[in-house]
Amino acid sequence: MKSSRSIQGEALNTKIEVFKKQVWDYYKKNGRHDLPWRQPSLNLRSGKKDFNSYYILVSEIMLQQTQVCRVAEKYREFLKAFPTVQELARSDLSTVLRVWSGMGYNRRGKYLRDAAKTIVEKYNGEVPRERSDLRSLSGIGPYTASAIRIFAFDLPDTFIETNVRAAYIHFLCESDSLNENKSINDAQIVPLAIQAAEGQDPRKWHWALMDYGSHLKKIHHNPSRKSAHYVRQSKFKGSLREVRGAILRKLQSSRGLTVRDLPFEKPRINQAFSGLKRDGMIVRKGKTWYIA
Repeated sequence: MKSSRSIQGEALNTKIEVFKKQVWDYYKKNGRHDLPWRQPSLNLRSGKKDFNSYYILVSEIMLQQTQVCRVAEKYREFLKAFPTVQELARSDLSTVLRVWSGMGYNRRGKYLRDAAKTIVEKYNGEVPRERSDLRSLSGIGPYTASAIRIFAFDLPDTFIETNVRAAYIHFLCESDSLNENKSINDAQIVPLAIQAAEGQDPRKWHWALMDYGSHLKKIHHNPSRKSAHYVRQSKFKGSLREVRGAILRKLQSSRGLTVRDLPFEKPRINQAFSGLKRDGMIVRKGKTWYIA
């Protein structure tokens, strides 16, 4: 006679198979196949089309906390300005931030340039594959490291981001695995994600998951709201982010900046200057601030 745990395990396995079919069915009909970072490019060494790891690095840094529609246009512009990791590495910060302008969270532009420098100096211009090496690069945390491994190199891995989280939370609630009113922790999702990813093409499976999750958020009032990690993004107007962005925009078109040049309260301006200095984005000479 089978134990109750064995029966529960078989039931969960069956539900996961149903879930995978739902994901793949949606992706085959509605997948966002035209996204530019999902297109292979010609490898000049092999003469074959494959995925450029530098392009994937750029897209993943850009996609952090930014909507896909905003990234698509800027992604092309950025790669036109910096077509190789070597060209990005030797570019000055002011130029990088000027091209990055409009994306928000400008420190990501600096992190990307810093990562490019490390890749050129330490990895001979090749984006590394190992998670520990990727995590050593500026601006790359656990999620981005796994995403690069999957999308650049098609390596078996898993990650949790907002759309993937929405897909699994919808599955958990729909399958009665958890009470709908309970906040769901990522630690509860990871074992399911690992099991569901087994035997799948890593790259296509995670594309499909993200597209399916994005779809669910539109028709089910964003399942991610049931996550223990859900945080509503704060308003931009009046925020420290607004002041930081204004400082960097002005510095890109001027030779220097002082507190008197900005239309914000002095304490807020000083707080923004201090943060940007700490991030290595600006420097001060006397009372005047400049791009680092």
